Amino acid sequence: MAYFIALDDLVVLRGKCHCSAITFTVKAPKNLVIWDCNCSVCRMRRNTHFIVPEEHFTLTSGEDSMTEYRFGTKTARHLFCRVCGVSPYYHPRSNPNGIGVTYWCIDEEDVKENVKSVETRVFDGKHWEEFIDQSGIREFAP
Repeated sequence: MAYFIALDDLVVLRGKCHCSAITFTVKAPKNLVIWDCNCSVCRMRRNTHFIVPEEHFTLTSGEDSMTEYRFGTKTARHLFCRVCGVSPYYHPRSNPNGIGVTYWCIDEEDVKENVKSVETRVFDGKHWEEFIDQSGIREFAP
């Protein structure tokens, strides 16, 4: 089943890291699906994120404030602020053409005013290879 979003169902949300060195905007659906992943790094960071196509994400400041961490297959690009340590977004292994946006880094007022619903789905990143094809996550940034 493909996950399609009509353009008029997209809203623009603002996000940032804790110290505001990294800021961005993202076009996201009004009805968000966020993923709670239990892979080794997401579990430790308590990363809950939603996936958007890369063209729906705009970094507005802070490229020079980021540092990158890769592990395992080195496919995912985990980015975080070198000042405050927060990871507001990353390039996921599951969706190489997408961006994983940390839900809790989105402006609270933007969520209240623009997001209609939030559905949390579990992603079994601990068993990535066995779970990826049945998860449906790739439909969010094909």
